[in-house]
Amino acid sequence: QVQLVESGGGLVQPGGSLRLSCAASGTFFNSKVMGWYRQAPGKQRELVASITSGGNTNYADSVKGRFTISRDNTKNSVYLQMNSLIPEDTAVYYCAMARYPLLDYATNYWGQGTQVSVSS
Repeated sequence: QVQLVESGGGLVQPGGSLRLSCAASGTFFNSKVMGWYRQAPGKQRELVASITSGGNTNYADSVKGRFTISRDNTKNSVYLQMNSLIPEDTAVYYCAMARYPLLDYATNYWGQGTQVSVSS
């Protein structure tokens, strides 16, 4: 059974930084595409960043240059470093693992989510 456990959310002032972590278990992590999604109140869940097993990354335009996704295959973990946070980044952030070769909202494995709030 796949389990994804996120940590690292919280309240931060605009311009601040947070680092989210996601620990995976129950499957062969090294071969999986991993991603971070977020969902703000009243909005659809959106893909923020993804990373392949080989370390190739992709970002939503809204976070490019501010967020960095990384992974440590020795720890079965993926991270999201968030810098220069703005109020629009406020959302519940979800770690996701692709069940099949690509991330897909309908079939991903999901973590429980962690709240990120950006406010002065």
